[in-house]
Amino acid sequence: MALSFQNTFADTLESRLDKAITLGLDEKRIVGAVVMVSRDGKLVYNKAHGFSDREAKTPMTTDSLFRLASITKPIVTVAVLKLIDQGKIRIDDSASKWIPELNKEITIRHLLTHTAGLNYTFFEVQDGPYHTLRVSDGLDKADITLEENIKRIALAPLLFKPGTQWSYSLATDVLGEILTRIEKKELGAIIEEQVLKPLQMNDSGFFAKDAEKLTAAYVDAKPEPKRMAETERFKFAASEIVYSPGRALDKKAYPSGGAGMVGTPADLLKFFEDLRTGSTLLNKNSHEALTTNQVGSLNVDGPGWGWSLGFKVLTDADEAKSPMGKGSYEWGGVWGHTWWVDPANKLTVLILTNTAVEGMSGKLPSDIKKAVYADDD
Repeated sequence: MALSFQNTFADTLESRLDKAITLGLDEKRIVGAVVMVSRDGKLVYNKAHGFSDREAKTPMTTDSLFRLASITKPIVTVAVLKLIDQGKIRIDDSASKWIPELNKEITIRHLLTHTAGLNYTFFEVQDGPYHTLRVSDGLDKADITLEENIKRIALAPLLFKPGTQWSYSLATDVLGEILTRIEKKELGAIIEEQVLKPLQMNDSGFFAKDAEKLTAAYVDAKPEPKRMAETERFKFAASEIVYSPGRALDKKAYPSGGAGMVGTPADLLKFFEDLRTGSTLLNKNSHEALTTNQVGSLNVDGPGWGWSLGFKVLTDADEAKSPMGKGSYEWGGVWGHTWWVDPANKLTVLILTNTAVEGMSGKLPSDIKKAVYADDD
């Protein structure tokens, strides 16, 4: 869908978005949210709604800190691609070159495209191998190192022969460990050097730098979202997600490359706008691979969708029944977030909430998408 540039766009967009978010608050589906919309580099919507901490009556602010969950993945992916650009690693190298325990058929490309045959614990039943091996999904208070978690992942059988199917997984956590072995540094230091400092994402990292700005965490419940316990088990997919809100304040927690970062909306907007405008961090070929389908016709998320080297890509808007322009890319995070970039319409949209999983897969992101693409005529 092509959006027309009208002087009234920002005004009508503000009204529609306010309505959609207020409805989410009134219906007690979310506790708080920050929504940002950038159009052609201009911030046309930037508002905080609801509470950062409902019990303390602390209002949400546009500079609140959020646990990012899978928004961590594209940031770590860019760091991997930078090392490829620098010649330190090749995309078709075997991952076992750095992690000998891994199946030798798994390549860096397989990890980037989630075609390695790995899994997430919450995608398998309670007596599955990831559960038996006590693999962490990077969201809980796991008292292990990143290296130990990767060893556990390597012991589990593959879901399929690498490259033959697509399955969302802990692959980016494995890439994080590979980065540490190549650079011989802790993952947080690598991400700081390769991505955060160059883009001046000063409030982001694997640890909340300002605890007072970190939002409280809530989970879907009736009649209103429940404040998370320090160990919160939430039924999801085939089993459950195990959350630990305090992980973001624990300097000893291992840095999960797939789910462990904390950041502000403003920092994330810098990152996604950099991707939308061509990337100051990557060479042309790497940027193109990161933002276009790299898995051919493999089934990703229904008709019309593919997967790049870091997120879902819209290959056919009609098949997907999506209002976004072809070539748009998007994903989210199980702490309660959704984002998308629509290059055809020069749009970047961030939806960050403190309510899992409504902000990722509930009615709110759907309502906001409808509000953004509504016909102004």
